[in-house]
Amino acid sequence: MAITAPTNKNILIVAGDPSGDLHAANLIKALRAKDPEITITSMGGVRMQEVSTHFIYNLVSVGAVGFTEPFKNFFLWLKLIKLVRRYLEDKRPACVIAVDFYGFNHQVLGLAAHRKIPAFYYISPQVWASRPGRAAKIAKLTKEIFVIFPFEEALYKKVQGNATFVGHPLLDLMPEPLGKDFPPAGGEWKIGILPGSRRAEISRHLPLFLKAFYRIKEQHPKAKAYLFAVPEFPDDRIVPALESVEKYWSKDVEIVREKDYKVRASMDFAFTCSGTATLENALLGVPMAVAYKMSRLSWEVAKRVAKVQYISLVNILLKKPAVKELLQEKATVDLLAQEAFAFINNPPRMLAARKELTGLRTMLGSRGAAERAALKILSHLN
Repeated sequence: MAITAPTNKNILIVAGDPSGDLHAANLIKALRAKDPEITITSMGGVRMQEVSTHFIYNLVSVGAVGFTEPFKNFFLWLKLIKLVRRYLEDKRPACVIAVDFYGFNHQVLGLAAHRKIPAFYYISPQVWASRPGRAAKIAKLTKEIFVIFPFEEALYKKVQGNATFVGHPLLDLMPEPLGKDFPPAGGEWKIGILPGSRRAEISRHLPLFLKAFYRIKEQHPKAKAYLFAVPEFPDDRIVPALESVEKYWSKDVEIVREKDYKVRASMDFAFTCSGTATLENALLGVPMAVAYKMSRLSWEVAKRVAKVQYISLVNILLKKPAVKELLQEKATVDLLAQEAFAFINNPPRMLAARKELTGLRTMLGSRGAAERAALKILSHLN
């Protein structure tokens, strides 16, 4: 097959989960701001679709997570890989940018490498948490890897990867933590509920978190819950789960979809699925209990491949159990409520936790991650 050099200013960007969709959308904005002639073709979620020139497929809506769930989408993956292959051959983009989502994106990177199309990784997968061998594969397939945790740079350089720490993109999105008094006036505790961003996560965690909230409400009648939902799941997907737990949920639980984190910043405590949400809460100074449940098979695999002591980014970064992690059979209503009361009934502990959590901001670099990555990518292309 004859290889021709890219002659256009089109870039293909691929992300596969809600947080990747969010950060990829901001990278797209930065690229287009620095070079208005660029066109962006993307495969991701609704946020990327809003800012891209062309959109191929809503990969985020598939919602595959864990070690076994992706196999359920095997034939869809094959179809989408063929779609990407055909796009690369027909359009010859100037470069490909992968955003997290290793399982699919390493296939995309391989297709790009085979066609001598330069590729970059923005927000590399957490290879340090499991399967560190993936770092060498990513290094081999990319011109540059833009990492968002300071310790990741050295990890890639050990395997001859060209890695640059650009700072964490959440720093550009997070408002400053609010000054709060505990207990709140009138006992009106605000409890955040973050069950996850994928269908399987929501179905496993939402009932637990809601029941734990109602334990709090038994002792603090004016407490209110705020269920933070992603755009991919409209109310008609969430309400049935709410109604199965408490038929009068509407007066106690408010569904929130926001882009500026202002409601989240006002939370006093949160029940949170493991993932990016734990770091978001920390940067806002919101104490939390972290829970995660997965299928038994996924759990058995996870125990064997995990290379870290903790699952929440907060504990990994602080290198200690700063937030309670309740996994699998320990993710129970009793233990979740118990952890919440340990803070709600102890205001000094609540204030100390807020101070420790917001201290993570200093570990994550400075604002401007997307802009720094965009400048680097454009310098390569020019």
